[in-house]
Amino acid sequence: MKLRHFGITVSSLEESLNFYRDLLGLEVVREMDEAGDHIDNFSALEDVRVRTIKLKDSGGQMLELLYYDSHPRVAQKRDLADVGCSHFAITVKNLDETLVTMEKNGYKPNCEPQVSPDGKVKLTFVRGPDNILVEAVEEL
Repeated sequence: MKLRHFGITVSSLEESLNFYRDLLGLEVVREMDEAGDHIDNFSALEDVRVRTIKLKDSGGQMLELLYYDSHPRVAQKRDLADVGCSHFAITVKNLDETLVTMEKNGYKPNCEPQVSPDGKVKLTFVRGPDNILVEAVEEL
């Protein structure tokens, strides 16, 4: 088994692309408008119209952004302890520089970067678009 991709439903493709593509450096590899029986069936929704954008990182791992024209939702603020997918983690070369860039664009860390108890990484969490928690990690 290997992970294929993970999907994030978003309320704004523009804001999400600014964050995931422009700030984090993911590369757009595919954009699609999807609708029809096929997607209605596997999504268990009716009359779905969704725009999907797949992005990849430098290692080829994929993130899929989904914007549902047909079923708009409002983002809910979630905490790490909430049941369900709590966050995803990214590895960055320089956490301090990454955070400066994020903060200039309105994305603030939960706390100052901290070194893990084993001394192997420095990390913090940032709340991205739609309140998605991103763990930003620098390997030491």
